Amino acid sequence: MKPSRASALLASCALVLAMLAGCGGRRQAPDVGYTLLDGRPARLSDLRGHVVLVDFWSTDCAPCVAEMPQLARIWRRLSPRGFDALAVSMRYDPPTLVSDFAQRRHLPFGVAIDLTGDIAARLGPVDVTPTWLLIDKRGRIAARWIGRTNFDLLERQVDALLRE
Repeated sequence: MKPSRASALLASCALVLAMLAGCGGRRQAPDVGYTLLDGRPARLSDLRGHVVLVDFWSTDCAPCVAEMPQLARIWRRLSPRGFDALAVSMRYDPPTLVSDFAQRRHLPFGVAIDLTGDIAARLGPVDVTPTWLLIDKRGRIAARWIGRTNFDLLERQVDALLRE
């Protein structure tokens, strides 16, 4: 089912408000550690110098699943310019489902499972999926939003942060 114009407008407004709120005094994102699906340990600070989208999602979240191909397209288009993405599945998401989903969909960006809920707690609180954080090159949270994403607005915001 296609989202209604009203829900699309609300999502767009939420993204714009999140971006506007993040423009002034951005706060530093906590340097959380995580393990990627391939077993490599990593830290959010490893991505410093990149614009990073952290996507909190789950395999049972229909909007999350529906948005993954669009996120992959944006990542492919903008990663050469310094954009990166990290998909963090929620603690209640079965690891085998997350791994199978990432492999079947050939997700080109990092995927981590928040087994303890620590990542969601430290970067949030994150209680609802999808929740997205956009982090600037200096590691500061530039925007945060919940719900369906307007990818045109997202791409413009990422582009603006890449030019900073």
